[in-house]
Amino acid sequence: MDYRDAGVDVEAGRAFVDQIRNLVHSTFRPEVIGGLGGFGGCFQLPGGFKEPVLVSGTDGVGTKLKIASAVNRHDTVGIDLVAMCVNDVLTSGAEPLFFLDYVATGKLEKEQLTQVVAGIASGCKLAGCALLGGETAEMPGFYQVGEYDLAGFCVGIVEKSQMLDGSQVQIGDVAIALPSSGVHSNGFSLVRKIINERNLSWSDRPELLNGQSLGETFLTPTRIYVKPVLAARKAGLEIHGMAHITGGGLPENLPRCLGKNQAIKINPDSWTIPPVFQWLAETGSVSPEAMYNTFNMGIGFVLLVPPNQVEQTINYFQSQDISAYAIAQVIAGNGELLELPY
Repeated sequence: MDYRDAGVDVEAGRAFVDQIRNLVHSTFRPEVIGGLGGFGGCFQLPGGFKEPVLVSGTDGVGTKLKIASAVNRHDTVGIDLVAMCVNDVLTSGAEPLFFLDYVATGKLEKEQLTQVVAGIASGCKLAGCALLGGETAEMPGFYQVGEYDLAGFCVGIVEKSQMLDGSQVQIGDVAIALPSSGVHSNGFSLVRKIINERNLSWSDRPELLNGQSLGETFLTPTRIYVKPVLAARKAGLEIHGMAHITGGGLPENLPRCLGKNQAIKINPDSWTIPPVFQWLAETGSVSPEAMYNTFNMGIGFVLLVPPNQVEQTINYFQSQDISAYAIAQVIAGNGELLELPY
């Protein structure tokens, strides 16, 4: 017997690395040292920092991957993987520098995983970071043939004096929301349960979703906020805090950017909830409380700004073709989110 008899094709793995080499190289920044294939990726810190702080983040895509497999479309989940990490790092004010991925599969399917890596490369370009390296693990017997899992790791950099840690947030600050592109990458166990229990198909096209199939709707990749938000700070906008609205929705994530003895009072009528969330609530008979504690409800990222910066901040993002709207205000409290509609 040999390794191939056990289900692991070493030669196919080498061929896969060769196939994705150009995708990886297309993301490189000037600070990357060397190429693909070493035991570690090397990256020289950019100059111009007096007290550079490295900020790291790691995440996965979750059971959204089940939908990608069901509809045999794999070019978007790599964007999700990058987005979940770089948006987290961004909340500290950090610029993502480089990204590494881990792909585990039952049997290496070159075309399938090349689509995945192409998505990861696209996400890195959208975030301005280098895909510095990664690992592909072929694990027969652990994953079914055709199945794979993804994890990612990102490192960013910020000047210590410019780092956001909650201490800059003041009572009276206003929360400016940037819209999500849809469900992003959280809550998919509930999404899949609704689809399964209602005997629906990913090819179904509900009227409420304007004729788009359920597969297309739920594979819409997570929006990456890095470049417009960093550009806003460089343009002189005063931002005291940021929140990435991921698992747990607004109730769990919005308070995470507050300082001590602060809370946030939300105005639930200040934005229009996208149709996909209305469809989920109606089709799955999901309560408002469960919806807000599971999904982003149309808000992917939030900035806390001083009251005198609200109009300027909204105008700036609108000038970049990004919707922005005031949804809440910081008040005295103990880290809670007040006045949600349930």
